[in-house]
Amino acid sequence: IILKFEHGYNQDVGEGGNLLSVGQKQLVSIARAILAKPEIFIMDEATSSVDTLTEALIQQGMDQLMAGRTSFVIAHRLSTIKRADKIIVIEDGQIKEMGTHRELIHKKGKYYSLYPQQFRQELEAQYDIFNQPASTETA
Repeated sequence: IILKFEHGYNQDVGEGGNLLSVGQKQLVSIARAILAKPEIFIMDEATSSVDTLTEALIQQGMDQLMAGRTSFVIAHRLSTIKRADKIIVIEDGQIKEMGTHRELIHKKGKYYSLYPQQFRQELEAQYDIFNQPASTETA
């Protein structure tokens, strides 16, 4: 991300990064974490307020960051955790389910019920395809 700035490492980002978008701030934070090489990494809502393209970029950074270390990712957006070794579904402070994405889909429990619902909400928000008025043309 830094190399994509017009002035690279010399880019003015403002005090506290206020000239950066939310996605840019998150990508810079991930880059800093990669350079720090932590043994344990905890990420909270990394993609909660970004579009799908920025989420994909953040996910690439997260994949690089999490390789070879213990990582905990707290997320509401299921696409963020889909490739995790283990997903823990917590509801009302209680562990409801645990497993990989595939295992949880096959269980048809809470995770399963959230997955298609969230996917539809993301499609609606991005493409507005479900809010289009129905065609009134007749053949």
